[in-house]
Amino acid sequence: MDPVRDFALVAAGLAALFFGGDRLVSGAVALAERAGISPLVIGLTIVGFGTSAPELVTSIQAALDGSPGIAIGNVVGSNIANILLILGIAALVAPIAVAAQALRRDGLAMAIATLLGAALLYAGDLERTQGLLLLAGLAIYLLIAFRGEAAAAPTSDETGAVRMPSLSAVGTFLVGLALTLLGARLLVDGATSLAESFGVPDAVIGLTVVAVGTSLPELVTSLTAARRGHADVALGNVIGSNIFNILGILGVTALVRPLRPDHTGMNADLLVMIGATALILVFAATDRTISRREGALLLSLYVAYLLWLGAGVA
Repeated sequence: MDPVRDFALVAAGLAALFFGGDRLVSGAVALAERAGISPLVIGLTIVGFGTSAPELVTSIQAALDGSPGIAIGNVVGSNIANILLILGIAALVAPIAVAAQALRRDGLAMAIATLLGAALLYAGDLERTQGLLLLAGLAIYLLIAFRGEAAAAPTSDETGAVRMPSLSAVGTFLVGLALTLLGARLLVDGATSLAESFGVPDAVIGLTVVAVGTSLPELVTSLTAARRGHADVALGNVIGSNIFNILGILGVTALVRPLRPDHTGMNADLLVMIGATALILVFAATDRTISRREGALLLSLYVAYLLWLGAGVA
């Protein structure tokens, strides 16, 4: 282990994350303008699904390695972190306004996906049939989202802003996504090696560096969006990521290899995921905004959750 190399990896990862997040949001918003659809839907689909790539790769690899607990825990833990950590910090940066449409359609879809995924995992093994059911649910949601957006598409450019050319928008988005994913990998590798060199237990590394690491693209993207005044992208990113994590990642992973989870201790995490989802929907329904005070509460709950996990490991 080389501490100098590890610190260099962490520094490079952070730089790639923040520059990549800025480019990703710029490209995503430009794509939304060019396509005549809202940044919310771009956040729900392209950004939300794109930033879930680390979770997808991690879960499939874990399933192939015969570690269903890691595959499932990755999805459940990421959804909890997306709501409590990422939305919590994003709301502290700038209060998040919630459109009524996002609450009715996309918030409801996240709630249904969360309950469906939790029910299937609680019931027993996740076979290929259940995987197909989850993927069918994802396809139905995407169809409804894009049809609804097409029906509500504006007939004129209301912003008057100079639009980025389509090719430039796509290139900017892809460069931002690649840098964000690369930065997350570099940061996780460097931080994990540093933690091991200082004698930090593997369980603590897993609960902190690795668990949060796969959610770093969502964190950086949401923070960048909030800072630049695109809170709808930040909210759509989290909602879309959570929907994709359950319907897409669990669905694809179950198709690759059926998941047979160990229910010891997992049921409590499923309840935390359901509770976090319910809480954010309540916050969003209150005055159609997620305030800084509510963001602070979400972040505090995530810290409490990590402490609870750490106490259980100890």
